[in-house]
Amino acid sequence: MNIIKEIFNIFYPEICVCCKNQLTTNEKTICITCRHDLPVTNFTDEKDNLVEKIFYGRVPIQEATSLFYFLKKGKVQQLIHELKYNKQQQVGTFIGEWLSEEILESERFKTIDCIIPVPLHKKKQKQRGYNQVITFGQSLSQKLNIPFYENVLTKTTSTTTQTKKLRLDRWKNAEHLFKIENIELIENKHVLIIDDIITTGATLEACVLSIKNAKNSTISIAAMAYTK
Repeated sequence: MNIIKEIFNIFYPEICVCCKNQLTTNEKTICITCRHDLPVTNFTDEKDNLVEKIFYGRVPIQEATSLFYFLKKGKVQQLIHELKYNKQQQVGTFIGEWLSEEILESERFKTIDCIIPVPLHKKKQKQRGYNQVITFGQSLSQKLNIPFYENVLTKTTSTTTQTKKLRLDRWKNAEHLFKIENIELIENKHVLIIDDIITTGATLEACVLSIKNAKNSTISIAAMAYTK
């Protein structure tokens, strides 16, 4: 089987999604050199980290983390661009596996019961063909042995529509950006909401507001990257 794979790789070599160089046999998705260049935050094992501070005084969060720092023109931006726009969904799996290792080694996030993704508006998902955080969530679910529910939140307003509104109006309507369905799946549960990039935290705040009526639920957050 390995011989067949080696022959296949000669004609169809796997390449690093960052530097585009050919991967070696032991490399997956990204080469070792690029992997070492990725800016890891180490937030998973850090209480009161920068991601958690974003939500202070806004919505109650149990724990929050992000695997990478997001820097303009950096390799993390390139990774997520490949995931979102070039259908390189293995990037989500790669990041999910890495973050899972951090979570399993940490004393935090021990009580997570289920994982739900930030949804795309149906028009955007139809245009792109997929939600970029799904493989990320599926990977976390598999490695952590925790259920992954794609059908809890739906987005009711498109991003382009929202950007035309005044900031105050967006804040007032934040609770209505997402609709909760199948609420019984998250009642009495510790829910981990996942997203790709955290900047202001507004999208995740809206998600938390949308599910606040779920009985006895607590919420934590995990993202691929955090913008400084």
